[in-house]
Amino acid sequence: MLRIGLAQIEVKLRDREENFKTVERWMERYHTPSDTETIVVLPEIFDVGYVIGEAGRYADRGAAQAAEFLGGLARRYNVWFAGGSVLAMTEEGAVNRALLINPQGEYLAHYDKVHLVPMMDEEKYLRAGSAPGLFEIGGVKINNVICYDLRFCEWLRMGALAGAQLCLVSAEWPVSRIEHWSTLLRARAIENMMFVAACNMVGATEADDFGGRSAVVDPWGRTLYEGGEGEEGAFICIEPRESDEIRGYIKAFDMRRPELYRL
Repeated sequence: MLRIGLAQIEVKLRDREENFKTVERWMERYHTPSDTETIVVLPEIFDVGYVIGEAGRYADRGAAQAAEFLGGLARRYNVWFAGGSVLAMTEEGAVNRALLINPQGEYLAHYDKVHLVPMMDEEKYLRAGSAPGLFEIGGVKINNVICYDLRFCEWLRMGALAGAQLCLVSAEWPVSRIEHWSTLLRARAIENMMFVAACNMVGATEADDFGGRSAVVDPWGRTLYEGGEGEEGAFICIEPRESDEIRGYIKAFDMRRPELYRL
């Protein structure tokens, strides 16, 4: 059993301090103690919002501020933070980085967004990642992706073939394409026979209006939880072994013929 918290919050542009306070308030309001291993997922670039063109001023060097903040919350509430990205600065440039923080507050790993959004000219401001966000919590294999990554079925399939039973998605998905969001979450869950837990932000910024509808979808494509369009949150329990059971029954992975999947 695994418990997943989805922090569907509004993110203020350029205001790291206020956004950290919002996350703190969310935890105070929605978290309840549990013996079940718990993961909290936050939206994309929850620290400063979508200000990638101003990364030189607002990016977090090495994601140090975010790691310290989330580490403190993880220790206080005995939870994992996995998913929820920040605008981080590295020696090679700015990245959209999701952190993995354990309940002891340790910063264990990260995932840098691989697929940059051409409509937003992200490649001008960000360095694309080049490695998957695979990790394990309590024996559960998990894949981490960020927003636009969701459109690339091959990327999530690779994680599923590596054994991922759950995929976490952090996003700033706009209202104008919110039906894509809900449809893609179910499609990725069904085609990979895995759980998908996705956290989207809400509210309006200079860039866009964001649509919420954070969700947990099971390997059959059934929506176990779906949020609305405002700030809210929920903790949902899943049984990751169901992913293995469904894969053993449908056997779609066993019947793949990758030698034919080339033009």
